[in-house]
Parts: sequence; structure tokens; C-alpha cells
Amino acid sequence: MKLKIILYGGILVIITCSACKKYLDAKSNKSLVIATKISDYQALLDNNTIMNRVSPSNGEGSADNYYLNYSDWDALYNDAYKNIYVWGDEITYDLFPNDWGQAYDQVYFCNNVLEGLDVIQKDSSNANEWDNAEGSAFFFRANAFLKLVLTWANAYDSATAGKEPGIPLRLNTDFNEVSVRATIQDCYNQVLNDAEQAVNLLPVNALFATRPSKAAAYGLIARTCLAMRNYTRAGLYADSCLQLNHTLIDYNTLNTAASYPIAIFNAEMIFYAGAFGAELSNSIANIDTVLLASYSDSDLRKTIFFKDRGNGTFGFKGSYNGNNSLFTGIAVDEMYLIRAECYARENNAASALNDLNTLLQNRWKKGTYIPYETNDAQQALNRVLEERRKELPFRDLRWMDLKRLNKEPGRQVTITRLLNGAVYTLPPNDPRYALPIPATVIELTGMQQNPR
Repeated sequence: MKLKIILYGGILVIITCSACKKYLDAKSNKSLVIATKISDYQALLDNNTIMNRVSPSNGEGSADNYYLNYSDWDALYNDAYKNIYVWGDEITYDLFPNDWGQAYDQVYFCNNVLEGLDVIQKDSSNANEWDNAEGSAFFFRANAFLKLVLTWANAYDSATAGKEPGIPLRLNTDFNEVSVRATIQDCYNQVLNDAEQAVNLLPVNALFATRPSKAAAYGLIARTCLAMRNYTRAGLYADSCLQLNHTLIDYNTLNTAASYPIAIFNAEMIFYAGAFGAELSNSIANIDTVLLASYSDSDLRKTIFFKDRGNGTFGFKGSYNGNNSLFTGIAVDEMYLIRAECYARENNAASALNDLNTLLQNRWKKGTYIPYETNDAQQALNRVLEERRKELPFRDLRWMDLKRLNKEPGRQVTITRLLNGAVYTLPPNDPRYALPIPATVIELTGMQQNPR
């Protein structure tokens, strides 16, 4: 008899939402309706509490941008957060919602929309509305699948991806369908297929940053190809994204003394997504001392990103969400860095440094930045990767970078945690880079657990 597997708290009715006129502060219409119109499905996708605010953060919680004092770690209210920090053997997830479940909520909503649109005839009167809804559903599903595979599967390796287990690819709303883990290759293929369909359907400019756009879809493909170490393709899609939006914020215009200097929905934001993890709270997460020391005093990111607590520790305040939640969406600065890295890997040092210097001139105190110069593509690549680490902390990108760069000789990193005299170590390419799937999911499905 088939097991009824519930991996996420999907619903069969749509919560209608306002059109985000006041962005994230807009109150949802709480009435429930049976979906029959394109606007009903668009309302589901506009439920930013589900679709935008709950991006998985377990990868960032496992990475090396921060450290916790023992007392703060010990006081975490759920063992899952403690185990994430020390790469523990099991994540029980006693609390719901959680990262795994919330990501599959997004997948379920997208499948609901895609199935619903299949029975609505597309014609000249509704084509734009229809395309936007379908393109958005493909984008959100691709984004959720990418977050899941980056967190709960091994790093992509073309030699083994066709054999290693990835994550379940839920492509319909049938709860009776037993979930199984697709291969890593199949997972990335699905992400790219969904994102490419989104490119063809979405408008160049979205009405709100909470909705995806063509530029956002290009950016998502660029990020995906970077994770796959397909640098030629990553660079091409980053370039396509930048052709549509290449505006950078001049950090000289920001107030470094502000609690959160970077405003939400700023000029660099292409697509809004956020996340929060208890272990990543800016009240307890201390910035890694090596990372902090890498910033020059003339680098405005040092005071815009980090708050001096006055006790020798620093917290993070540089979220592009303009508050204490983490920004995990797509922004212009990431695209510059992807394109720069890919140029360098193709031995085009001049173009790589043109992108890098363009970015950094907007990050340093006016008149202090001296453009970096070299004809050596390897040196250019090293500098781009250094600046990528400094530009994108707490974007939930570091875990992806550690996994992909650990595949390259000379770029491998060993992470160490110190807690009350105990030492926890994560060597390069360790099996624990694929986080344990929540124990309840393993119990319900019988699917293969990631080895520890």
C-alpha cells in the first residue's frame, strides 16, 4: 500500500493576498477561495510569507562566516540549530515549519499553480497574466530545488552526479506519490529546465522585487551553473542578467552608523528572498575574525556590513533586506562577481578586473580605491574569489562556494569550531557537506539518509 508522504504543509485552497502595494508590510486578505482564475494563482505566488521569506539557511549556518560562544550555542532553543553548527549526525527538527518543509511548501504551491493553469485556456486577453504566473511558478520551483540540492546533497561533480542521490523532485500535487531521491544530475537538470522556461515567460521588469523577472531567472541560472562549475555558461547568464540590470549602489551614499545601512528593495536588488536561523541571529553570531581582518579600513563594507559590539566581537548588519533577516535573493553585485570569476577562468584577466574594479570603486571610500591590475588570469581569479567572500557574507552562498571550491586543489578549506574546550572539524569534501535529511522524513519515506 502506498505511503501517504507529507513532506510539506501544502494546502488545496489559496490564500488570497494583496498585490504587495506596500511590499512586505501589506496585509493579506485572509479569505479562502477555490482557485479558478489566473489571479487566484498569482495570489498564491504573491504570498511572500511563503514564497520569499523562508529560504533555507542551514547552509549558511554550517559555513565559516561566523562563530558562536559556547553559552550562546548552549542556549539555542532547539537541538537542530546546535547540530547544524557542529555538523551533527542528525537534525531532528522538532519544530515546524523548518527549512526542509518550507522549501517543499514553495514547491507544492508552484505545482498547484502549474496544474491549475493547464486547465485555463491561454488567449490574447490573458496571455501576459498567464505567462507571468506560469513563469513565476517555474522560477520559484527552480529556486527551491536549488536551495534544497545545495544543502542536502553532495557538491556537483560531473563525473559522479548521475549516480549520487540528490533530493526528491516533487513535480505534482499528489500526496500519495512516494518520494524518492533523484540523482544530483537530475536535480540540476530540473532546476535549469524550470529556470529556462521562466526566462521565456517572465517580463523584463517585475512589478515588485518579490516577483521574479527575466533578469532574476538569468541570475538563477548563472548561480546554478556556478555551483555546477560550468563557468562558461555561468558567465554567459550573468552577462545576460547584467545587460538588463547593472546598477550598483555607491556605498559612500550610505549611513555607516545606521542600524541597517542598506535599504530593502534597493537599486541592486533583482529578486527578494529572505531567511532566518536562530544560530545566525546578529545578536549572537560573531563575525569570523579572519574574514573581518580581510577588509581594509578604507573599505566601507567593514562598517556597513558589521557592527562593533564594543566587546571585541562584531555582528552582521549588512543585509540587503534592511533588517535582521538574511538576504538570500539575487542582486547585481553577485552577478558582477560571477561574470568576473568566469572571465578569469577563461584567461581573460582584463575583463575580470574591469568587473571587479567597477564593483569595488563603489565599495571603498571615495578617492581611496586603487584599481587592481595584473595580466595574470590566475592572480585575477584569486582576487575575485577573495572579494566574493568579502562582498557576499550571510547570503547563503558561502556553503555553495566551499563545496564547489573544495573540488579544486589549492582552494580547499578546513572549518573548525571551538565549544567549551571541544574541537569540531569539517575537512574538505567531507560527507557532512550534505546535511542530514530530517529524521522524520527518513522515517516516513524510507529514503536513503546522507552518510555522516
